[in-house]
Amino acid sequence: MAENKKYVLTYEGIKELEDELKQLKGNGRKDIAQKIKEARGQGDLSENAEYDAAKDEQAKMETRIVIIEKMLRNAELIDEDDVDGDSVSLGSKVTLLDVEYNEEVTYHIVGSAEANPEKLRISNESPLGSGLLGQKVGADVDVEAPAGIIKFKVLAIS
Repeated sequence: MAENKKYVLTYEGIKELEDELKQLKGNGRKDIAQKIKEARGQGDLSENAEYDAAKDEQAKMETRIVIIEKMLRNAELIDEDDVDGDSVSLGSKVTLLDVEYNEEVTYHIVGSAEANPEKLRISNESPLGSGLLGQKVGADVDVEAPAGIIKFKVLAIS
């Protein structure tokens, strides 16, 4: 039997997935069903681009539902109350100084399933995330990026 991959998630990440699943199974399915119904009403389905587009959208949505359900079944919760503020670990919020630009930024270290750079959530598997794991306040961290080495200093961990 194949072993299921564990998805490391924070409580917030689990809640977001549950909300997305509820929306997709509720209004999402209703909206797609309505689009398919309207497209069918336009006649010949063999040359109906709107019908094909609605069916494609339905397939993508159903795939996303299966993925979310699998993630939730195999979720491993990061208990953020247990996060040690002494060193960076999964669930930590880390304030860094970008040495080159002299700018501060705070990242939340999360599992890859929950990573979202736009929301400053970085994966523990990313170059920066893995480079930060185990570091303490005051540590200098060099991260290899496509643009070259980026230097950070760890300012705070919470």
